[in-house]
Amino acid sequence: MSFNIGSQQGNINNVAGDQTIHGGQHGQFAMTTDPRAMLGLLRSELDRLALPPDVASQVNAEVESLDAELASPSPDRTTMAQRLLQITRLVTAAGAAVTAGGTLAGALSSFAAWLGPVGDTVLHAIGL
Repeated sequence: MSFNIGSQQGNINNVAGDQTIHGGQHGQFAMTTDPRAMLGLLRSELDRLALPPDVASQVNAEVESLDAELASPSPDRTTMAQRLLQITRLVTAAGAAVTAGGTLAGALSSFAAWLGPVGDTVLHAIGL
């Protein structure tokens, strides 16, 4: 089975079976192609997680490495993809959900998409 869905706006739900929504639906979409802005969004989403201190320390080290790479004249996208993948693994191992549709997954997938084909491993790790 395949779906060909054109341009859509607003909240979009693809479900198999019945769906009942109580209290309305709300969504927020933010699109940026600025890697610095993507890193800021990623930081914000990671800060919202209640990670154990040892995991938070490792995640922050990976984020700082991303920041340093972005500051270089020629950021190494392969290295950045490896950092994003490590962040995904650390957060997942700590029990935080990193699933398609979640805000953390959105931040990770935006960054991974910006990286190009080397970011595909990150996309696969979050189920995209």
